[in-house]
Amino acid sequence: MHFSSFFSVFFCGLVLAVPTAPVPRDCSAEAREYNVARRDARGLSKRTFYSEMLNTTCVLAPETPSEDYIPNPPIRVDVTENQPGVLFTVDIGVLNTVTCQPLTDVMVEIWSPNAVGEYGETFLRGATTTASNGIAEFLTIFPGYTSDSANHLNILVHSTSSESSSVVHYGRLFFTDPWTNIIGMYTNYNQNTNTRVLNAQDPIFAEANQNGFNSIIECASLLYMNILVLNRLF
Repeated sequence: MHFSSFFSVFFCGLVLAVPTAPVPRDCSAEAREYNVARRDARGLSKRTFYSEMLNTTCVLAPETPSEDYIPNPPIRVDVTENQPGVLFTVDIGVLNTVTCQPLTDVMVEIWSPNAVGEYGETFLRGATTTASNGIAEFLTIFPGYTSDSANHLNILVHSTSSESSSVVHYGRLFFTDPWTNIIGMYTNYNQNTNTRVLNAQDPIFAEANQNGFNSIIECASLLYMNILVLNRLF
């Protein structure tokens, strides 16, 4: 079974916190307001899925970039390079967990495998800085599973607007297996010849979700997005 057509664009997100201090501030209230403002800006006010905005703070385990990382990707928002697949927009918001205020002009990188689980030298790779609202927005496609990993996105955050500045966070973001089951029926994804890797079979997923850490992206609706917020300390 496969779909010759699906939905053109969907939105995913969660609220993330990167622990860089022993006792970071709880920014859940600010994250809620942040999500509402971003949702209104997208014109999605009437496209609700949850009865209220998600504002749970999830914590990413510290990781290091994997061997598929290539430094200095192109500066761009649309990273698709005409790769076939299910388009989706991801907004990565960077918050200071001391002040709970957005951090502007911070370089964010994103990269992922294509629908059949292959990494390229340029496609599905890009970088951009956070805007005045602290958000870096990317247009990409839902990633396929690789030979040794479940479906995931990679993100990297720098300390300044320069790609040569120090890296303050790297993380791998996963999706729920039910979502990847649905996407896997879509044309192009069903051509993936890798053996399917579920989250529970991915050792990196296990590491990223132990000891209270959480690296799962919430897919709220096909038409509505709760933004992805990356909380961090300076």
